[in-house]
Amino acid sequence: MSPFTLRALPWSIAMAFPALSFVASPVMAADGPSITLSPVVVVETKPVDPLAGTTFVGGSGLARKRAATSDTAGLLGDVPGLSLFGAGGVSSLPTLHGLADDRLRIKVDGMDLISACANHMNPPLSYIDPSNVGSIEVFGGITPVSAGGDSIGGAIVVHSAAPEFAQAGQGTLVKGQVGTFYRSNGNGRGTNLSLLVAGENVSLNFAASTAQSGNYEAAQAFKTGLVPTTTVSTPGPKEVGSSLFKSNNQSLGLAWHNENRLLELKLGSQDIPYQGFPNQRMDMTRNTSDQANLRYTGQYDWGQLQARVYNENTRHTMNFLENKLGSVTSLGMPMDTEGKNTGALVKADVNLSTRDALAVGAEYQRYRMSDWWDPVSATPGMMAPNKFWNIRDGQRDRADVFAEWDAKWSTQWQSQVGVRSASVTMDAGKVQGYNAMAGMMGYGDPANPTSVPGAFNALDHKKTDNNLDLSALLRYTPDTQSSFVGGFSRKSRSPNLYERFAWSTNNNMVMNMINWMGDANGYVGNLNLKPETANTLSATADWHDAARAQWGLQVTAYTTYVQDYIDAVACAAVGKVCPVRTDNFVNLSFSNQSARLSGVDISGYRTLSDADAAGSYKLTGQISYLKGKNGDTDAGLYNTMPLNAKLALVQTTGRWTNTVEAQFVDAKTEVSKIRNEQQTAGYGLLNLRSSFEWKVVRLDLGVDNVLDRFYTSPLGGAYVGQSPKTWGIPVPGPGRSIYAAISARF
Repeated sequence: MSPFTLRALPWSIAMAFPALSFVASPVMAADGPSITLSPVVVVETKPVDPLAGTTFVGGSGLARKRAATSDTAGLLGDVPGLSLFGAGGVSSLPTLHGLADDRLRIKVDGMDLISACANHMNPPLSYIDPSNVGSIEVFGGITPVSAGGDSIGGAIVVHSAAPEFAQAGQGTLVKGQVGTFYRSNGNGRGTNLSLLVAGENVSLNFAASTAQSGNYEAAQAFKTGLVPTTTVSTPGPKEVGSSLFKSNNQSLGLAWHNENRLLELKLGSQDIPYQGFPNQRMDMTRNTSDQANLRYTGQYDWGQLQARVYNENTRHTMNFLENKLGSVTSLGMPMDTEGKNTGALVKADVNLSTRDALAVGAEYQRYRMSDWWDPVSATPGMMAPNKFWNIRDGQRDRADVFAEWDAKWSTQWQSQVGVRSASVTMDAGKVQGYNAMAGMMGYGDPANPTSVPGAFNALDHKKTDNNLDLSALLRYTPDTQSSFVGGFSRKSRSPNLYERFAWSTNNNMVMNMINWMGDANGYVGNLNLKPETANTLSATADWHDAARAQWGLQVTAYTTYVQDYIDAVACAAVGKVCPVRTDNFVNLSFSNQSARLSGVDISGYRTLSDADAAGSYKLTGQISYLKGKNGDTDAGLYNTMPLNAKLALVQTTGRWTNTVEAQFVDAKTEVSKIRNEQQTAGYGLLNLRSSFEWKVVRLDLGVDNVLDRFYTSPLGGAYVGQSPKTWGIPVPGPGRSIYAAISARF
């Protein structure tokens, strides 16, 4: 455990720690002009960087969503072209324009976090609670090279609240917030607290949150033909098994600034005692993480210098929770993962002239990960007597350099051109199975090259990829009511450790453990995988009134061709021999193919009336269409969202804000045939939200799925949330849920 762990601090001590340890220092006041470091006041979700196609989520746009979700990915529901790939209650995976998970660059407070799990149960956004999110930037169009590499899709950049300092002569600033919530479906509840103590130059912030929920219920019984076999806990006919969770997060931030310099240290700690996954064969039985994140920002005559170094250690365990465990005497299948992630970034933004600016930087990431499964007994057998090494001493090191040139040619024309070069080196040690016996349930001698582990051990595991990213954007603003942006990017992503190094094909049970797709199939890696390379063309047209207050319409069209797209194929297609299955699930391997993705996002708003006795009314809406095809097979790509739309009417009267929202999703008929992906029916949902703000108190009330409609999400995956795990049941969405949240500032 890292020496800076906050988890061991009792809550009462941890909450009091800032007040006990902070010493106000009025003599530290800056002698000259200083940068503004107080949190920026933000408004509703809107584009803030049209050149890069960025959507900004903050302010009340965040506040109203926190009440309904404990999943930080759930805060992104109003971003055009973005949907959520179902997983655990705090671990959903964003998918943007048909690309998800490792194909997106996701940063949390500048850290490139990596899922240390064969099922990707701990994705980057799961490491920050919604109550601690200050703002989110989503790059949905052409992503600048400065926003990150090693990805072929967009980028999601999450920031916690910026450090805040006392004004000159104010003395010591003490402030904080406390909140709590309740959600009826699943009996979800939680609390959060933050406390700030600051002088003019030093700021100390502490935040803590806890959230938990039981299994949620669908709107109707959905387990047709499923006969439970567990003797431990059988979910009810409407209950979605293994959808419960509990999550605890703490963070401590210390910041110092003087004149135009800012130095900030953040320490974070997470403890998830359990989290069920209805579309995975395993559940999370513990996830602990310790993070240290140090950054420097300095303003100089020539521009800005940024530097960051971070370290994150994850300890992750999986097994079956009670809905999946066959009997009270079963030990299940314990699985352990340890990941160590260290990164550094140096970036300079140089003002070359009134027209030109140059951003140059270097980035490094060192990742170490081991994945092992302890034996369940000392007697030789299917899961004994040895430790099973899934990935042993896995290594993934990445070194990048980049440069980006911005030019303002006139008041109407702007351009941005960037290049990033990356080197990714991967390696892994020798592996072994539970035993050295031969046969279907044995794994063979790991030193014998004719056995499955021995054949893997005999190969050279070290791989080095040299990747090149390019981006080019051009913006034209003819007047105050319109703008047009177009661009091209070439982006690359090297495989993750599991895609390359997962080795076992001995039996269905072991292959089932390698799966972050939510389809409940079995997978094996492929040492010969090449990096993915995506070529994207994107264009955005934006029309609005001059003040962006009365109306706006934005249309984005894009097309992406991916070379060496890592998709699923039959094991034999890459020379592997996998067990034959008769349960309608399939065993697959990863292989390079090609893919085409094209789509359009349309979003807009219209103020229907200004404030009067009945309040003001605003209509918002968005619609997204995506077409994804495997270029080699012409089949549908897995987990792509069908045509979907959202329409909302927002009414504001004094301190009340009320929203009626309708969501529509078309039937999913184009599926990944190789994965036996299931089709889903179209549906419509009605949601209601209301909030009231006093001077220091905010109250949120809402009802999701007001009409209690039954539906299955197109990205929800296969339902294997209880024993037996039977093919043919998609994971259903939640039925009606009534929620309330209250927060107070002090």
